[in-house]
Amino acid sequence: MDAGLVLALLAAQHPDLAGLPIRPATSGWDNALFRLGDGLAVRLPRRAAGAPLILNEQRWLPDLAARLPLPVPAPVRLGEAGCGYPYAWSVIPWFTGTPADLSPPDAGEAEGLARFLRALHRPAPADAPRNPTRGVALSERAAAVEARMDRLGPLVGLKAKRLWRDGLAAPEEGPPTWLHGDLHGRNVLVNAGRISAVIDWGDVCRGDPATDLAGVWSLFESLEARRAVLDAYGVSEAMLRRSRGWAVAFGVMLLDAGQVDDPRLATAGAATLARVVEGP
Repeated sequence: MDAGLVLALLAAQHPDLAGLPIRPATSGWDNALFRLGDGLAVRLPRRAAGAPLILNEQRWLPDLAARLPLPVPAPVRLGEAGCGYPYAWSVIPWFTGTPADLSPPDAGEAEGLARFLRALHRPAPADAPRNPTRGVALSERAAAVEARMDRLGPLVGLKAKRLWRDGLAAPEEGPPTWLHGDLHGRNVLVNAGRISAVIDWGDVCRGDPATDLAGVWSLFESLEARRAVLDAYGVSEAMLRRSRGWAVAFGVMLLDAGQVDDPRLATAGAATLARVVEGP
């Protein structure tokens, strides 16, 4: 996957965009991103596992974006398989900013994040996508999370493990809502201390909003800011307990994955675990 492929796809399907400069931007586990001119980007799945995720974004994100108070990359053009490339792909807006794991938002952004999550966490329709690893009961993630804890050994402290078990024991509440599904520091952009966009919506689904609230411990360095988000959102005691459990699950996932070949992931996971232990 290179700029030549992106140019060929654009020339075949969106020729009015094919004259814009194309340059690689970044790649994640599932997608590659190429900047297109100054204001656009092309997002393409890198592997088969990412193919249904981009379809989720194409189907649902335009509707969700209309009610959200922060910018999100709703597709502006849709692409399909071609030129030897086998998956659907999207042209999306380009947002200026640095991922929050490298440049955390100011504490003053806490209430803005709470407003964003309240606007997102509305009841989801029955045909909204379900995700086997996000938005589900924490008990459905227990085997995978605890296997990672075993691999990590003393890198996961006893208090984090207690918070995980407490989250497992917390009762479920309410109907399933819309979720981002992967709200952590690499998927939130920050510009001059302000949250400039929430990106990477491939895991958008219906489920327990505590999944997204776990992002509070990934995004904010200060205890006061994290408490401000949760207070402004209006979490119940049970939701707080489940959110802490999800924060431990995300921290363990990132820390475990980072041991292989990505120190940045490991750092983000360790920071999340340290913050959830600190509170609230």
